[in-house]
Amino acid sequence: MQHTSYIEISKSAYTKNINFLRSEVGQKTEISIVVKGNAYGHGIENIVPVAEENGIRHFSTFSADEALRVYSCSLQNSQIMIMGMLDNLDLEEILLKGISFFVFEFDRLEATIQTAKKLGLKAKIHVEVETGFHRTGFEWEDKEWLAQMLKENEAFLELKGMCTHYAGAESISNYVRVRKQIKEYKKFRKWFSDNGVKFEKYHTACSAATLSYPETIMDMVRIGIASYGLWPTMETYMYRFQSLPENNKNPLKRLISWKSSVMNTKAVHMGDFIGYGSSYMAPRDMTIALVPIGYGHGYSRLLSNQGKVLIHGKMVSVVGTVTMNSIAVDVTDLESVQKGDEVVLVGFQKENEITVASFGESTQQVNYELLTRLPQDIPRRIVE
Repeated sequence: MQHTSYIEISKSAYTKNINFLRSEVGQKTEISIVVKGNAYGHGIENIVPVAEENGIRHFSTFSADEALRVYSCSLQNSQIMIMGMLDNLDLEEILLKGISFFVFEFDRLEATIQTAKKLGLKAKIHVEVETGFHRTGFEWEDKEWLAQMLKENEAFLELKGMCTHYAGAESISNYVRVRKQIKEYKKFRKWFSDNGVKFEKYHTACSAATLSYPETIMDMVRIGIASYGLWPTMETYMYRFQSLPENNKNPLKRLISWKSSVMNTKAVHMGDFIGYGSSYMAPRDMTIALVPIGYGHGYSRLLSNQGKVLIHGKMVSVVGTVTMNSIAVDVTDLESVQKGDEVVLVGFQKENEITVASFGESTQQVNYELLTRLPQDIPRRIVE
């Protein structure tokens, strides 16, 4: 059955991104691909096999349900790490499947130890410390009690990592705050080491930190948005621009293309209003094309009278209000637009391109928001 739109995901672009990221972090640092938010809208079940084809053997999720999806579609017995939500009631299944997870408060740690004792196995944990993000993580004053618990229960705990997360590494305005966090993390690391608590891996860097703060590249980096071919922010890109080679000033390649088709065309007389309300009055006799995507498909209502799409290789404008299931676009100046013609919402058509970043310029959405709002039921296709 024909869907209203579909998404293409480029394998070759993904390979280029992974190769670039490996050149940034070096061969000794493991890359964990972050697949939270349905792999940033690309689809967990699509990205995991493609990543594994490129040698990736570690994936980071936000929640247990995402981790189980990775577990089900992994073909290489890859390691899986939960960074956020994990209900204590789900610990048993997670431990049995060998999935690791962040521990950032004592309730989870105590429940983990109890579950590991019950099952007679070691829980794989990553201890998150609070360095200034003020969301999750053990506080500095927790360190003695935490170390004691880790030592007393070492028979039931596999200390896979010590980690933290930086607050705004993608923006120069947070430079001082991030620098302070790096210092705080090093203080935690030294204290635990001095007190006989050693971790398998030390990891702190997300995409932005990896690209902007080389000293945060440790045993592992947790790469999300960059692996999908997008810079965390324009600031991050401009910071790196001078250091990029002249023959490859944009080494990150967007994976995703989002396409639909013309549902029907219609003539509109000058002075008529198009769509709901009176936000757009035809300034001339016009031809509009209706495209069957709207805010119900992740195309923001803020793109009303602002959005652009590609038809016949030409950029055309959204006219009127974006509705739940459709947009109207002005095709007056195009020749013979017909039902079924391809419409590109993100991607290339002939010589022109609509980027993911362009949505942010029109709606204040960040790259992450547009991608993760794409519904899971939009078909995704892997292309070369």
